[in-house]
Amino acid sequence: MKHLLSVADLTVESATQLLDEADRFEQALLGREVKKLPTLRGRTIMTVFFENSTRTRVSFEVAGKWMSADVINVSASSSSVSKGESLRDTAMTLRAAGADALIVRHPASGAAHQIASWTAGQGEGTGPAVINAGDGTHEHPTQALLDALTLRQRLGSIAGKRVAIVGDILHSRVARSNALLLSMLGAEVVLIAPPTLMPVGASSWPVRVSHNIDAELPGLDAVLMLRVQAERMNGGFFPSAREYSITYGLSQKRMDLLPEHAVVLHPGPMLRGMEIASSVADSPRTAVLQQVTNGVHVRMAVLFRLLVGSDGGAE
Repeated sequence: MKHLLSVADLTVESATQLLDEADRFEQALLGREVKKLPTLRGRTIMTVFFENSTRTRVSFEVAGKWMSADVINVSASSSSVSKGESLRDTAMTLRAAGADALIVRHPASGAAHQIASWTAGQGEGTGPAVINAGDGTHEHPTQALLDALTLRQRLGSIAGKRVAIVGDILHSRVARSNALLLSMLGAEVVLIAPPTLMPVGASSWPVRVSHNIDAELPGLDAVLMLRVQAERMNGGFFPSAREYSITYGLSQKRMDLLPEHAVVLHPGPMLRGMEIASSVADSPRTAVLQQVTNGVHVRMAVLFRLLVGSDGGAE
Protein backbone atom coordinates (compact mmCIF):
# COMPACT_ATOMS: atom_id res chain seq x y z
CA MET A 1 0.00 0.00 0.00
CA LYS A 2 1.63 3.24 -1.18
CA HIS A 3 -1.03 5.77 -0.06
CA LEU A 4 -4.08 5.91 2.20
CA LEU A 5 -6.57 8.09 0.34
CA SER A 6 -9.83 6.26 0.97
CA VAL A 7 -11.29 3.38 2.92
CA ALA A 8 -11.54 1.74 -0.50
CA ASP A 9 -7.74 1.38 -0.38
CA LEU A 10 -8.20 -1.12 2.48
CA THR A 11 -9.36 -4.72 2.65
CA VAL A 12 -10.75 -6.49 5.70
CA GLU A 13 -7.32 -8.04 6.20
CA SER A 14 -5.30 -4.82 5.82
CA ALA A 15 -7.70 -2.82 8.01
CA THR A 16 -7.56 -5.47 10.73
CA GLN A 17 -3.77 -5.52 10.52
CA LEU A 18 -3.67 -1.74 11.02
CA LEU A 19 -5.92 -2.02 14.09
CA ASP A 20 -3.72 -4.81 15.48
CA GLU A 21 -0.59 -2.75 14.78
CA ALA A 22 -2.13 0.22 16.60
CA ASP A 23 -2.73 -2.01 19.64
CA ARG A 24 0.91 -3.14 19.49
CA PHE A 25 2.16 0.44 19.39
CA GLU A 26 0.03 1.22 22.44
CA GLN A 27 1.57 -1.72 24.31
CA ALA A 28 5.09 -0.81 23.18
CA LEU A 29 4.69 2.70 24.63
CA LEU A 30 2.99 1.56 27.84
CA GLY A 31 4.96 2.58 30.92
CA ARG A 32 7.70 4.36 28.99
CA GLU A 33 8.82 7.56 30.67
CA VAL A 34 10.14 8.78 27.31
CA LYS A 35 7.67 7.91 24.56
CA LYS A 36 10.15 7.42 21.73
CA LEU A 37 10.56 4.54 19.30
CA PRO A 38 13.27 4.52 16.59
CA THR A 39 10.83 3.22 13.97
CA LEU A 40 10.90 6.20 11.56
CA ARG A 41 14.25 7.74 12.42
CA GLY A 42 15.57 9.67 9.42
CA ARG A 43 12.14 9.98 7.75
CA THR A 44 10.55 13.37 7.03
CA ILE A 45 6.79 13.79 7.45
CA MET A 46 4.99 16.97 6.39
CA THR A 47 1.46 17.84 7.46
CA VAL A 48 -0.21 20.05 4.85
CA PHE A 49 -3.43 21.49 6.26
CA PHE A 50 -5.61 23.90 4.30
CA GLU A 51 -8.38 23.69 6.92
CA ASN A 52 -8.28 24.19 10.68
CA SER A 53 -7.75 21.11 12.82
CA THR A 54 -6.76 20.23 16.37
CA ARG A 55 -7.21 16.48 16.87
CA THR A 56 -6.09 15.20 13.48
CA ARG A 57 -3.10 17.48 13.07
CA VAL A 58 -1.83 17.07 16.64
CA SER A 59 -2.23 13.28 16.60
CA PHE A 60 -0.33 12.93 13.33
CA GLU A 61 2.43 15.18 14.68
CA VAL A 62 2.62 13.23 17.96
CA ALA A 63 2.58 9.92 16.07
CA GLY A 64 5.49 10.99 13.88
CA LYS A 65 7.53 12.36 16.76
CA TRP A 66 6.94 9.30 18.95
CA MET A 67 8.43 7.26 16.10
CA SER A 68 11.44 9.62 15.87
CA ALA A 69 10.51 11.10 12.47
CA ASP A 70 11.19 14.72 11.58
CA VAL A 71 7.74 16.37 11.43
CA ILE A 72 7.18 19.67 9.60
CA ASN A 73 3.85 21.50 9.68
CA VAL A 74 2.66 23.47 6.66
CA SER A 75 -0.51 25.57 6.77
CA ALA A 76 -2.16 27.57 4.03
CA SER A 77 -2.00 30.83 5.99
CA SER A 78 1.78 30.62 6.46
CA SER A 79 2.72 29.10 3.10
CA SER A 80 3.06 30.47 -0.43
CA VAL A 81 -0.55 29.46 -1.05
CA SER A 82 -1.47 32.77 0.62
CA LYS A 83 0.54 34.47 -2.16
CA GLY A 84 -1.36 32.66 -4.90
CA GLU A 85 0.77 29.55 -5.40
CA SER A 86 -1.15 26.63 -6.89
CA LEU A 87 -1.80 23.43 -4.97
CA ARG A 88 0.27 21.50 -7.51
CA ASP A 89 3.29 23.77 -7.10
CA THR A 90 3.04 23.54 -3.32
CA ALA A 91 2.88 19.73 -3.47
CA MET A 92 5.82 19.50 -5.89
CA THR A 93 7.87 21.90 -3.75
CA LEU A 94 7.35 19.73 -0.67
CA ARG A 95 8.24 16.62 -2.66
CA ALA A 96 11.44 18.29 -3.88
CA ALA A 97 12.26 19.36 -0.31
CA GLY A 98 12.45 15.71 0.70
CA ALA A 99 9.07 14.71 2.12
CA ASP A 100 8.71 10.97 2.70
CA ALA A 101 5.04 11.42 3.60
CA LEU A 102 2.50 14.18 2.98
CA ILE A 103 -0.51 14.28 5.29
CA VAL A 104 -3.10 16.40 3.52
CA ARG A 105 -6.30 18.10 4.65
CA HIS A 106 -8.08 20.21 2.06
CA PRO A 107 -11.60 21.66 1.60
CA ALA A 108 -11.88 20.23 -1.94
CA SER A 109 -13.00 16.64 -2.33
CA GLY A 110 -10.38 14.64 -4.21
CA ALA A 111 -7.46 16.94 -3.33
CA ALA A 112 -5.44 14.17 -1.69
CA HIS A 113 -5.89 11.91 -4.72
CA GLN A 114 -4.74 14.71 -7.00
CA ILE A 115 -1.66 15.40 -4.90
CA ALA A 116 -0.76 11.70 -4.92
CA SER A 117 -1.00 11.76 -8.72
CA TRP A 118 1.12 14.90 -9.08
CA THR A 119 3.89 13.80 -6.71
CA ALA A 120 4.23 10.23 -8.01
CA GLY A 121 7.69 9.65 -9.44
CA GLN A 122 8.53 7.99 -12.71
CA GLY A 123 9.71 4.76 -11.08
CA GLU A 124 7.44 2.52 -9.04
CA GLY A 125 7.54 3.30 -5.34
CA THR A 126 9.02 6.76 -5.77
CA GLY A 127 7.38 9.96 -4.55
CA PRO A 128 6.07 10.54 -1.03
CA ALA A 129 3.31 8.53 0.58
CA VAL A 130 0.12 10.61 0.73
CA ILE A 131 -2.38 10.25 3.56
CA ASN A 132 -5.82 11.79 3.28
CA ALA A 133 -6.51 13.64 6.54
CA GLY A 134 -9.89 14.82 5.26
CA ASP A 135 -10.82 16.11 1.81
CA GLY A 136 -13.96 18.22 1.59
CA THR A 137 -17.07 16.13 2.15
CA HIS A 138 -15.42 13.03 0.69
CA GLU A 139 -13.48 10.87 3.18
CA HIS A 140 -11.38 10.74 6.34
CA PRO A 141 -9.98 7.19 6.47
CA THR A 142 -7.79 7.45 9.58
CA GLN A 143 -10.76 8.79 11.58
CA ALA A 144 -12.73 5.71 10.57
CA LEU A 145 -9.84 3.47 11.64
CA LEU A 146 -9.54 5.08 15.08
CA ASP A 147 -13.31 4.85 15.55
CA ALA A 148 -13.20 1.17 14.61
CA LEU A 149 -10.35 0.59 17.07
CA THR A 150 -12.31 2.33 19.84
CA LEU A 151 -15.40 0.22 19.13
CA ARG A 152 -13.35 -2.97 19.12
CA GLN A 153 -11.79 -2.08 22.48
CA ARG A 154 -15.14 -1.13 24.06
CA LEU A 155 -17.33 -3.87 22.54
CA GLY A 156 -14.83 -6.68 22.04
CA SER A 157 -15.51 -6.95 18.31
CA ILE A 158 -17.09 -5.08 15.41
CA ALA A 159 -18.66 -7.90 13.38
CA GLY A 160 -22.34 -8.29 14.15
CA LYS A 161 -22.63 -5.03 16.07
CA ARG A 162 -25.24 -2.40 15.19
CA VAL A 163 -23.80 1.12 14.90
CA ALA A 164 -25.75 4.31 14.19
CA ILE A 165 -24.18 7.39 12.62
CA VAL A 166 -26.32 10.38 13.53
CA GLY A 167 -26.47 13.96 12.32
CA ASP A 168 -25.07 15.89 9.37
CA ILE A 169 -24.43 12.93 7.07
CA LEU A 170 -24.62 15.14 3.97
CA HIS A 171 -21.49 17.17 4.72
CA SER A 172 -19.58 14.54 6.71
CA ARG A 173 -16.47 12.81 5.40
CA VAL A 174 -16.36 10.97 8.74
CA ALA A 175 -19.78 9.44 8.05
CA ARG A 176 -18.74 8.19 4.62
CA SER A 177 -15.51 6.60 5.76
CA ASN A 178 -17.10 5.03 8.84
CA ALA A 179 -20.06 3.66 6.89
CA LEU A 180 -17.71 1.95 4.44
CA LEU A 181 -15.18 0.66 6.97
CA LEU A 182 -17.58 -0.55 9.65
CA SER A 183 -19.72 -2.31 7.05
CA MET A 184 -16.58 -3.90 5.61
CA LEU A 185 -15.67 -5.17 9.10
CA GLY A 186 -19.09 -6.78 9.54
CA ALA A 187 -21.12 -4.19 11.44
CA GLU A 188 -24.69 -3.23 10.62
CA VAL A 189 -24.61 0.53 10.04
CA VAL A 190 -27.66 2.78 10.35
CA LEU A 191 -27.57 6.37 9.10
CA ILE A 192 -29.91 8.67 11.04
CA ALA A 193 -30.49 12.26 9.93
CA PRO A 194 -33.17 14.71 8.85
CA PRO A 195 -34.07 14.21 5.18
CA THR A 196 -32.35 17.50 4.33
CA LEU A 197 -29.04 16.22 5.76
CA MET A 198 -29.16 12.77 4.16
CA PRO A 199 -27.15 12.51 0.91
CA VAL A 200 -28.95 11.60 -2.28
CA GLY A 201 -28.13 7.96 -2.98
CA ALA A 202 -27.28 7.07 0.64
CA SER A 203 -29.61 4.09 0.35
CA SER A 204 -27.13 2.61 -2.16
CA TRP A 205 -24.37 2.60 0.48
CA PRO A 206 -23.90 -0.60 2.53
CA VAL A 207 -26.14 0.88 5.26
CA ARG A 208 -29.73 1.26 6.38
CA VAL A 209 -31.29 4.75 6.38
CA SER A 210 -33.59 6.08 9.12
CA HIS A 211 -34.98 9.44 10.20
CA ASN A 212 -36.21 8.39 13.67
CA ILE A 213 -33.46 8.35 16.28
CA ASP A 214 -35.72 7.34 19.19
CA ALA A 215 -36.90 4.19 17.40
CA GLU A 216 -33.32 3.06 16.71
CA LEU A 217 -31.57 3.74 20.04
CA PRO A 218 -32.76 0.67 22.04
CA GLY A 219 -31.25 -1.74 19.50
CA LEU A 220 -27.82 -0.13 19.12
CA ASP A 221 -24.40 -1.22 20.31
CA ALA A 222 -22.85 2.15 19.49
CA VAL A 223 -23.84 5.59 18.30
CA LEU A 224 -21.52 7.99 16.49
CA MET A 225 -22.73 11.57 16.78
CA LEU A 226 -21.57 13.97 14.06
CA ARG A 227 -20.78 17.67 14.17
CA VAL A 228 -23.22 19.91 12.33
CA GLN A 229 -20.93 21.54 9.76
CA ALA A 230 -22.42 25.00 9.50
CA GLU A 231 -19.38 26.26 7.57
CA ARG A 232 -20.31 23.98 4.65
CA MET A 233 -23.99 24.95 4.62
CA ASN A 234 -25.36 27.62 2.31
CA GLY A 235 -29.03 27.27 3.10
CA GLY A 236 -31.59 26.34 5.75
CA PHE A 237 -31.11 22.61 6.37
CA PHE A 238 -33.11 22.70 9.63
CA PRO A 239 -35.24 25.38 11.31
CA SER A 240 -32.96 26.20 14.26
CA ALA A 241 -30.29 24.80 16.55
CA ARG A 242 -32.95 24.23 19.22
CA GLU A 243 -35.16 22.33 16.79
CA TYR A 244 -32.21 20.17 15.72
CA SER A 245 -31.33 19.44 19.35
CA ILE A 246 -34.89 18.41 20.18
CA THR A 247 -35.20 16.14 17.16
CA TYR A 248 -31.73 14.65 16.74
CA GLY A 249 -29.53 15.68 19.68
CA LEU A 250 -28.28 12.98 22.06
CA SER A 251 -29.84 14.12 25.34
CA GLN A 252 -29.56 12.30 28.65
CA LYS A 253 -33.09 11.00 28.12
CA ARG A 254 -32.07 9.50 24.79
CA MET A 255 -28.84 8.14 26.32
CA ASP A 256 -31.01 6.21 28.77
CA LEU A 257 -32.73 4.48 25.83
CA LEU A 258 -29.45 2.85 24.80
CA PRO A 259 -28.54 -0.62 26.11
CA GLU A 260 -26.19 -0.56 29.12
CA HIS A 261 -23.20 -1.78 27.09
CA ALA A 262 -23.63 0.75 24.27
CA VAL A 263 -20.85 3.28 23.64
CA VAL A 264 -21.08 6.87 22.34
CA LEU A 265 -18.50 8.31 19.94
CA HIS A 266 -17.97 11.79 18.51
CA PRO A 267 -15.15 12.87 16.15
CA GLY A 268 -15.08 16.36 17.66
CA PRO A 269 -15.28 19.21 18.10
CA MET A 270 -18.55 18.71 19.97
CA LEU A 271 -21.30 21.31 19.94
CA ARG A 272 -22.54 20.74 23.48
CA GLY A 273 -26.20 21.39 24.03
CA MET A 274 -27.00 20.97 20.34
CA GLU A 275 -25.64 17.66 19.08
CA ILE A 276 -24.90 16.18 22.47
CA ALA A 277 -25.79 17.06 26.06
CA SER A 278 -22.89 17.88 28.39
CA SER A 279 -23.92 15.08 30.76
CA VAL A 280 -23.66 12.62 27.86
CA ALA A 281 -20.38 14.05 26.56
CA ASP A 282 -18.80 13.63 30.01
CA SER A 283 -20.30 10.21 30.71
CA PRO A 284 -18.00 7.16 31.18
CA ARG A 285 -20.02 5.55 28.38
CA THR A 286 -18.75 8.21 25.96
CA ALA A 287 -15.36 7.39 24.43
CA VAL A 288 -14.35 10.79 23.03
CA LEU A 289 -10.97 11.00 24.80
CA GLN A 290 -10.28 7.34 24.11
CA GLN A 291 -10.81 8.15 20.44
CA VAL A 292 -8.14 10.88 20.66
CA THR A 293 -5.65 8.50 22.28
CA ASN A 294 -6.41 5.80 19.73
CA GLY A 295 -5.94 8.37 16.97
CA VAL A 296 -2.24 8.63 17.82
CA HIS A 297 -1.72 4.86 17.80
CA VAL A 298 -3.70 4.34 14.59
CA ARG A 299 -1.74 7.06 12.83
CA MET A 300 1.51 5.52 14.06
CA ALA A 301 0.37 2.25 12.49
CA VAL A 302 -0.56 3.93 9.20
CA LEU A 303 2.72 5.85 8.97
CA PHE A 304 4.69 2.70 9.71
CA ARG A 305 2.78 0.64 7.16
CA LEU A 306 3.27 3.20 4.40
CA LEU A 307 6.87 4.15 5.10
CA VAL A 308 8.43 0.92 6.33
CA GLY A 309 6.34 -2.17 5.76
CA SER A 310 4.15 -4.62 7.59
CA ASP A 311 6.39 -6.45 10.04
CA GLY A 312 7.90 -5.55 13.38
CA GLY A 313 6.71 -1.96 13.73
CA ALA A 314 6.01 -1.79 17.45
CA GLU A 315 8.89 -4.11 18.26
